[in-house]
Amino acid sequence: MREIYLDNSATTPLSGEVVQKITECFGIYGNPSSLHNMGQRAEAELKNARLNVAKALGVHMPVSSQIVFTASGSEANNLAIIGTARAKQRRVSNRILITDCEHPSVYNTAQSLVNEGFEIIEIPTKGGNLDFEAIESALDVPIFMASFMLVNNETGALFDVKRAFSMIKSKYPNAVCHTDAVQGFLKCKFTPQALGADLVTISGHKIHAPKGIGALYVSNEMIKAKKISPIIFGGGQENGLRSGTENMLGICGFGEAARCGYASIDTNIVHFGELHAYVIEKLSSIGIQVNTAKTHVSHIVSITLPNTKSETMLHYLSSKGIYVSSGSACSSHSNKKSRTLLAFGLSAQEADCTLRISFSSYNTKDDVEQLCEALKCGISTLIKIK
Repeated sequence: MREIYLDNSATTPLSGEVVQKITECFGIYGNPSSLHNMGQRAEAELKNARLNVAKALGVHMPVSSQIVFTASGSEANNLAIIGTARAKQRRVSNRILITDCEHPSVYNTAQSLVNEGFEIIEIPTKGGNLDFEAIESALDVPIFMASFMLVNNETGALFDVKRAFSMIKSKYPNAVCHTDAVQGFLKCKFTPQALGADLVTISGHKIHAPKGIGALYVSNEMIKAKKISPIIFGGGQENGLRSGTENMLGICGFGEAARCGYASIDTNIVHFGELHAYVIEKLSSIGIQVNTAKTHVSHIVSITLPNTKSETMLHYLSSKGIYVSSGSACSSHSNKKSRTLLAFGLSAQEADCTLRISFSSYNTKDDVEQLCEALKCGISTLIKIK
């Protein structure tokens, strides 16, 4: 049975180039903080990986202080939000703006600050669109930070954070703007500067690098003004913002994945667009609802099944060797309704019947055909069982 993997927003397989790079780096086992030759070789690899990630983000030299490697995208989000909230230079306000559909690593981190006296304002995203009237209203009172995701991990909605950050900065120039770009990195074109973002979160395992490696872009202005402080303390690695001996294999893999992804971004975006259009065409012929925002990325497709729970269909597809998701992998074991899908505008029942399909460059139209045929058979079979 041929396996078809369509859950790339949860994680991606390692690319051949990344496997090769990591294999090469097995022999470079020195600590990059060590002064001897092996340490210097490790430091050179660290610098090269940082440059590759910076280039893929459109960040120019110097980058040593701008790309902070972390153990995950979730840690990078925690550093962005908690590190900014607890920095000495932040106290113009205690108000933080987020969307109502943020990833748990942003949403729960922000909510954790309520006990420290912070106020969290949620901006609606119905239909996969930022509510700019709600943002404008929220700005009647000073804020010190906004954290709006670039691409939603369940629906693929692409949010106009550039417009949102421009509104915020025009009224409160010292406000800090952060975007969780984990699902957008190398899936759509952007730079921190173009978005007006002071902080940008990215992750390795969404772009064919290993799990356990992420990064936070920190603007030079943030660093110079000391608007962010570390949340992990120790030897002062990563320009003092993230202590702990660097995960060199993960970082080298991340750097290589970023290099390869940046080189092929135009080709991949076209490929995702073709697969997206093809799956919508196929799904419409069998009566499956597609939940598409007005502006979206093409590698994520959210669908709602007719009278069939997503978990039931997920297991049916899995038995056929086809792997999709019932939502965010980070919260797939929770019995709660998807906060994101409810915010999008789906009913609780519809959210229970919604699957996420997510492509990588390795997927083909044949994968889409096999998926749609399995969905058609699955709906027929599962409804009869009922």
